Amino acid sequence: MRSGSGVCHALGLTSAMHPLVTYIKFLTMQHSAVPPGERFANMSSDSDHRIAPPLVDLPIATAERGFYDGFSRQVTIPGKIVITLLIVWAIFFPVNAAETLDAVNSSIIREFAGWYIYLVAAIMAVCLALALIPMTGRLRIGLDDEQPEFSRLSWFSMLFGAGIGIGMLTYAVGEPMAHFSNNPAIIDGSVAARSAEAVPSAYLYTFLHWGIAAWATYALVGLAIGYVAYRRGLPLTIRSALAPLFGRAMSGIAGHIVDVVAVVATLLGVAVTMGLGVEQFIAGAARLGASDILLDDDGTSSALAIIVSLVLLVGASTLSAMSGVGKGIKWLSNINLILSFALLALFLFVGAGFFGLELLGTGLLTYLAKVVPTSLTHFMSDGTPVGEALMQWQLDWTVFYWAWWIAFAPFVGMFVARISRGRTIREYVLGVILVPSLLCFVWMALAGGTAIELELGGVANGTIVDAPISDQLFATLSVMLSPLAMTLVTGLVVVLLITYLVTSADSAILIVNTINGAGETDGRRRRHILFWGASLALIVGSMLILGGIDAIRVTMIIGALPFSFVTALMLVAILKAIVFDLVRLRHGVAVTTDEIKA
Repeated sequence: MRSGSGVCHALGLTSAMHPLVTYIKFLTMQHSAVPPGERFANMSSDSDHRIAPPLVDLPIATAERGFYDGFSRQVTIPGKIVITLLIVWAIFFPVNAAETLDAVNSSIIREFAGWYIYLVAAIMAVCLALALIPMTGRLRIGLDDEQPEFSRLSWFSMLFGAGIGIGMLTYAVGEPMAHFSNNPAIIDGSVAARSAEAVPSAYLYTFLHWGIAAWATYALVGLAIGYVAYRRGLPLTIRSALAPLFGRAMSGIAGHIVDVVAVVATLLGVAVTMGLGVEQFIAGAARLGASDILLDDDGTSSALAIIVSLVLLVGASTLSAMSGVGKGIKWLSNINLILSFALLALFLFVGAGFFGLELLGTGLLTYLAKVVPTSLTHFMSDGTPVGEALMQWQLDWTVFYWAWWIAFAPFVGMFVARISRGRTIREYVLGVILVPSLLCFVWMALAGGTAIELELGGVANGTIVDAPISDQLFATLSVMLSPLAMTLVTGLVVVLLITYLVTSADSAILIVNTINGAGETDGRRRRHILFWGASLALIVGSMLILGGIDAIRVTMIIGALPFSFVTALMLVAILKAIVFDLVRLRHGVAVTTDEIKA
């Protein structure tokens, strides 16, 4: 057998890759006849290079005075310029913006569909592997003897707040109903649309989009950031996640670019969520008797309704962000939790509870049995109408979702990293993936199942399935409840939407400020909060008026593409960080900041 250095030389690897080869050799020796006590000794005697401790210092230059005091000018200013140009373009050149965005989106989504599909599949596989492999699963996101900052119940509650939000209120009914009418099984003729036979496939794809794939993406970004921030003392920002690959280079222009890309992706990802919420907020308010003012003749939201809604909602979000996490987000999250469970209980006890629970059980079994092949399926046009329809369906649904989750990952990932310090990788990954996924599945099964049963039983007569997606939840409530009860519950949903919209925008503004502040969570400045709040409102408003929610979706998909490459690098970086740390532990080399600086 060649020595470690010989293998490196033969493969043309640099000395920096030597620990990885050493670790592979160690794993090989575990299955050999070498006695356990001699394995480490033999491995060490073959090593010609000392394994260096990890990087524990990543300085990021920030201004010490003036308007940008405490912020990185190299990140904040370019981020503001990109967002400002996008807003100016959409407002003053709407026709050109619409045509250009649509053309660019069509090219990107077709050319990079396979990239998104296989990237997310790889993320799912790596996250689950890191959790299930004993050696990696027991490493901590923090110092070796550090205990979690939050109790498990509090941690799960905060994951609940991240997992159930505006998307649930829009898609809990909207997505099962959409796939009830059209999904790959319907397109290829296996089942009939809007039939009982279409329900299993409708829930397979609903769970596919809102399950492991979404939360593995968030878990990866959070793990890549949290691992180096809490074990190695690096700043809690996006660029730090790539330090295991590029080292101190992330202090310079490369790191600035990564953080700028993350800022833009975060704002565009949150803009989709805000756009969905604003559309549904207006639909709910219209159901309460203000339709003449809020809706145009074609039933879509009026420009005046969009502007007034955004001024109120984003204005409240900005004020909440200024008050800080303790007074703003925490207070609103408690309201979210109570109202969400109240609405869920309504569907369980007043809606089709038994049917929904049955869908939950059968849907979970089908999803777990088919999640691997379905996640790896890439529909490509074969020139036939069916082939073209399958490809277009995947672009409109799966690829859109994968881009949305990636664009949303800096926001959710940093939040999840912040609340997960001290947990093992196994507990972190399984908790972040399984708990929110299950909660999403429960919502989809109970709310969507109620709507589907009302349609299958002929009670709804198409009033739910034919309603716009932003109005399908309210349409379901109008069928299942009396007029008075429907008005009361619709008012509750509108209030819940307000709290979710304010919380989402509030959190996004603070996350963007954290990235701009080189990971400093206490360095908020009011003028910057005002800028990002106004920018978010203008992005959502201009795009909704320009072309509705589709315009925001198109912009987000374009903005998500650069961050998808950052995410791929994060995948490699966290693997390298963990594997090299295992090698360091075998060699007795310090791996955490307290050991290295002692």
